[in-house]
Amino acid sequence: MSEEQHILEVLQSDDAEQVREAAYSAGELRLEAAVPHLVRHLQSQNIGVQEAVDNALRKIGGAAAVAGVIPLLRSDDAPIRNISMDILRDIGRDEFDALKQLLHDEDPDIRIFASDILGTSGSILAVPALCEALLRDPEVNVRYQAAVSLGTLAFPEAADCLNKAMQDEEWVQFSVIEALIKIRAESSVNALVKALDSTSDLVASMIVDALGEMGNLKAVPLLLKRIEKSPTPLRNKIVRAIVSILGKKSLSLLGEREQQRLGAYLLAALDDEDEEVQDAAMVGLASLGQAEATVAVLRLAARLDPDRDHERLEAAIRCIGGIGFNEAVEEALSDENESTILMVVEAAADMNPAEIVPALKRIFWDKGRDAQRAIATQLARIASLEDVDFFLDLLERAEDAHVIKAALHFLGHRAKPAGVGERMLALLDHPYDDVKEAALEACIALQDVSLCASFRERFHSGDPLQRMMATYAMGRLDVDGNLDVLREALVDDVPDVRKVALEALAGTCPITPEHLELVVPLMHDPVREVRLALVDLFGACPEESVIGHLLEALDDEDDWVRVRAIEALGRLGRKECVTPLIERVDGAGNLVLLKIIEALGSIGGNMAFRALLALMEHEDPEIQQAAEDAVARLGEQDSEGE
Repeated sequence: MSEEQHILEVLQSDDAEQVREAAYSAGELRLEAAVPHLVRHLQSQNIGVQEAVDNALRKIGGAAAVAGVIPLLRSDDAPIRNISMDILRDIGRDEFDALKQLLHDEDPDIRIFASDILGTSGSILAVPALCEALLRDPEVNVRYQAAVSLGTLAFPEAADCLNKAMQDEEWVQFSVIEALIKIRAESSVNALVKALDSTSDLVASMIVDALGEMGNLKAVPLLLKRIEKSPTPLRNKIVRAIVSILGKKSLSLLGEREQQRLGAYLLAALDDEDEEVQDAAMVGLASLGQAEATVAVLRLAARLDPDRDHERLEAAIRCIGGIGFNEAVEEALSDENESTILMVVEAAADMNPAEIVPALKRIFWDKGRDAQRAIATQLARIASLEDVDFFLDLLERAEDAHVIKAALHFLGHRAKPAGVGERMLALLDHPYDDVKEAALEACIALQDVSLCASFRERFHSGDPLQRMMATYAMGRLDVDGNLDVLREALVDDVPDVRKVALEALAGTCPITPEHLELVVPLMHDPVREVRLALVDLFGACPEESVIGHLLEALDDEDDWVRVRAIEALGRLGRKECVTPLIERVDGAGNLVLLKIIEALGSIGGNMAFRALLALMEHEDPEIQQAAEDAVARLGEQDSEGE
């Protein structure tokens, strides 16, 4: 007896376990003769048998399987109908004619099932039959499903019949609109707009949303014509659709008359209950530059919760900035409500600096602490070189640290006026460390070597912080010109001063022999952090001259110093470093050993490979895995090299 005959014989039995195995075998062999038996067992109450039969019918497919499953659509058992439909969705394309014939069945449920199945076929051959069902079937649910399926297929060829179906009843219109959104045919724009005359308010709203989502420019003039005779809720929807289609930039290209008309409707849309309509209105108003729009958006923003509506509040601020400077902005800056002022100050980033900067400077000294901070920070970003005197005045008069730091940023990093360095140096004595830091960075940003004389004086201060700042500045401004002071800083009693000094000397690649000679003694510094900083700096400049010192650091008493040295050697990739690394394997803790493995995997070579193979037998599973991964990486590198 052949295998096929055996399968067919078993499928005629009622032994669930044997039938299940036979069904799987029938599927693997694509045994078409098994279809009638499989269809019978698909109705089994045994879940395992059902699953096996389901799988087999999908694998066999073809006209026979489709024809065999179709009758089950009439089953009174809902789960059986559902399984049958799901199978036909998968294999129905193998026998289109049988499915299309079902669209003429007397039972409307069968016609609905057929429409559903054809919609998942992915074939354009289903479009004519579905279009006929959409336009001619007497049952509304069949027409609804036909439209849904045409949308799922999303072939442009379906647009014409879907356009015509916009004259159908409301239930069908819902699915037609959704289908047209997916197809996005230009011919549908006119059909959708025309349907606005005869549809319910709900459908009209869906149509407008659909036009906005489709994004076809052709819809804009048609919607503009409809806007005046539309009720307020629909008009607001139209406004949203127009903004969605055109976007901020294209809105500004409308004619003056259209801008005025649209601007009025955009303002009205700010009062709509729908937040998405409000947000679209703000996008549109940002491009039209109307003072009344600034007032309206500020009013809307005042109602928002900063925590819950953070993104919408940001959108409102962008809108105010997009509208630009006007009398409403100037009036808002004089408002007693500080939150209003703060919003306008934030929006100033998008306004014309020539207009907003003078206004912000005028009100600065009359405002409270938070407003002054916001204004100073914004002005430091957008002010011009002509505003230097204002910031110099801030350095003289301001007491708030945030304001002083904003002035330092503008003067040191942007304007860099002559003679300002000495005024900045005075702030190195400020009681707040963040102001000292800002003043130091501003002095360095000036790149004024003449300031080094003042820093030399500060270096001899008894205050370690002053010595550290002076060392840092001299290293950034003129290393070679301050070499004598930096040499002195390398032996300072304070570790942080020594760290800053070595950063100045060893932080530029390549490291000169003279600088290297000065910093190498710090390899034996008693403070771990200093040694660690030096090894980090050597690692940032992995060159020939530092190899010996990195190898020396492998024997440092501190694990982290050794780790940084190993990492640097791994980046260097020099084969002569392999032996010293292997020699440190015995007695190494897990952290150091893992880094040695990583470095050996990066350097490669026969010796590294053998060492890694040996470590794959380590007693610690973590070490074994790390070694295995490193060996795998070496194999990948070799294959790439080939």
